[in-house]
Amino acid sequence: MLRENVAHRSPLRPALPLAARLVASLLGRIRTGSLELSFDGGQVVRLARAGAVTARMHIHRPLALLRRCLLRGAVGFAESYAAGDWDTPQLGRVLTLLAQNLDHLTGAARLAPGLWLDLVRHRLRRNSRRGSRRNIRAHYDLSNDFYRLWLDESMTYSSALFEDPLSAAADQLPGAQQRKYDRILELTQARRGETILEIGCGWGGFARRAAARGVNVTGITLSRAQLAWAQARTGDAGLPGRVELRLQDYRDVQDRYDHIVSIEMLEAVGEAYWPGYFATLAKTLKPGGRAVLQVIVIDDARLERYRKQPDFIQMHVFPGGMLPSRQRLQQLAATAGLEWTVDHAFGRHYARTCELWDQSVTHHEQRIRELGFDDAFLRRWHYYLRYCQTGFELGMIDVLHIALQKPAHAR
Repeated sequence: MLRENVAHRSPLRPALPLAARLVASLLGRIRTGSLELSFDGGQVVRLARAGAVTARMHIHRPLALLRRCLLRGAVGFAESYAAGDWDTPQLGRVLTLLAQNLDHLTGAARLAPGLWLDLVRHRLRRNSRRGSRRNIRAHYDLSNDFYRLWLDESMTYSSALFEDPLSAAADQLPGAQQRKYDRILELTQARRGETILEIGCGWGGFARRAAARGVNVTGITLSRAQLAWAQARTGDAGLPGRVELRLQDYRDVQDRYDHIVSIEMLEAVGEAYWPGYFATLAKTLKPGGRAVLQVIVIDDARLERYRKQPDFIQMHVFPGGMLPSRQRLQQLAATAGLEWTVDHAFGRHYARTCELWDQSVTHHEQRIRELGFDDAFLRRWHYYLRYCQTGFELGMIDVLHIALQKPAHAR
């Protein structure tokens, strides 16, 4: 079968080494799309199937790539890219093609011995109070200067809401982030003078937007770096008395609020703590109040496999994280006594957001290196953003705006 896919060789082109042949055989399991593999020795293998997606990979170290894939499956494939074992000018296309062939490529990899170790590592990163602080530091406390380089001026690190995600340009991102905040504020139905608790306030973008419209916001975070930056920026915005930002775990909130907002924070809670998170929403909301969540969800059909097999994001980007499915969220809300009133999906907007972020990271690569981040970090970050973009484009993951209401008669 492999012989059918190897490009015709001239007498001067060297034969394909064993490791390269094994890599070609592994990737030759694709059933849709076309993938061209080139190697440092000049050899080229073309894996052509029916399908619109075409992509190219140049493999520098086939044995290292093979070893990582056989040991840790898709996580190993991502690590191999970060390590420079392979490269491509079309990372998004490569990830799209492989995602479309996921079931064919991961069958044997499910037995990879490293996957069991990954599952153990993931479960050891539980989001207890101490574990949550550790996991948040690992991502959000990397460097405010790093995030400032490639996020928009509001330092918003969540999906934007564009007028048209397919044609949105980079200069439209700041406005699209504010449009998202306005949409969330609208969903809360908050009136001037009412109170909002924001769980996971990040760098304070939503809090500043809501406060400017007359709402009183209490924002909580576990990131010291985010808190310091947000407090300084909020003070500069001239919003005295409208915004209170503090370092606090959501489990320790005692006051009650008219409404709650939580933007892409639930993904960091961890599955074991989802019921407690929803119980906190119910306890903290005043009767008749709304909790508005922006949350990334995984396709219901993929949840069980995802639960048993931690992915690249969980191992290298968001330790301790876990995406819920829409159905699981509905169950959690019902158990907590919250009424599911609004459900709006906008995954294409997140795909475009990730694409624009990745372009911004590329534009600022040299300055990122000057901050002390090496090439492996940059390659891992590019992989992360394009990996997410691919998931949203293919509908494997989505992002929702959900409005949950506490009944007026509830205590």
